[in-house]
Amino acid sequence: MNLPAMQKVLVADDDGINREVLAELLKPEYTVLLAKNGAQALERAARHLPDLILLDVIMPDMDGYEVLRRLRADPLTEHISVIFISGLDRPEDEANGLNMGASDYIAKPFNATVVTARVALHLQVVRQRRMLERLANVDGLTELANRRRFDEVYAAEWKRAQGERRPLSLALLDIDCFKQYNDHYGHPAGDRVLRSVARTVASFMRRPADLAARYGGEELALLMPDTDAVQAQYLVDCVCRAIEQLALAHGASLVKPVLTVSVGGATIAEFGGESATELLDAVDNQLYRAKHAGRNRVEWRQGGK
Repeated sequence: MNLPAMQKVLVADDDGINREVLAELLKPEYTVLLAKNGAQALERAARHLPDLILLDVIMPDMDGYEVLRRLRADPLTEHISVIFISGLDRPEDEANGLNMGASDYIAKPFNATVVTARVALHLQVVRQRRMLERLANVDGLTELANRRRFDEVYAAEWKRAQGERRPLSLALLDIDCFKQYNDHYGHPAGDRVLRSVARTVASFMRRPADLAARYGGEELALLMPDTDAVQAQYLVDCVCRAIEQLALAHGASLVKPVLTVSVGGATIAEFGGESATELLDAVDNQLYRAKHAGRNRVEWRQGGK
């Protein structure tokens, strides 16, 4: 069984001794990153996306307050928890940091027990928050991404593909005669085959950017960034064959005596004339064509509208 990765803590302090002490204190439990000034802290936060930042308030060139302001202004780092560490111990200094969005405030000279306890507490909160976020993005039946997650990723990948002028392929997969399957075998059996189909689809989404999601009912979405039409069609054809080769009996099918699927897809490689919504509509139209052409087939639109 793979062990979970160690959580990452970024220590940003212009005092080398403080950095060394905190690093030695935290290294047994966490991956520790070090920064000696504000600019370095921002760069390493964006590059490594730590789970927590221990941030000195008084640093040359850019103080901790400005670093925190910039962290919160960047969508990439706005959610990272920050604990201020400072020799400023007036209540108004602490309140200022908390009002700006810091999670906690530890006064110097710091106590090792207090630091380790507070770091552990905040990282536990981070773990719990991320678990909830994952659960909120997963479909309970298929364990694929849910519609909400699909919508978020699709919007982001559309924007990225536009900016980088890279192809984007999208497909919708529908289980053939699924209503008849449920009527014939019962809904629990329908849930089981839907899970089997979902696992098969997910096994082909191997690149980090690929996404398989439950789009609705028995429809699954396959999002394939940086994938041209030839590559996407080949992958989808493989998915369809793999599902048919599961040989899941479907005695009520109008197509074959085993479970089959229909797929509609489209690839966009030139941007400017079609919106993300229009591409999704085009995919839906291709799925409609596949169903009304006899099912158990792939229909694909390669060019723009």
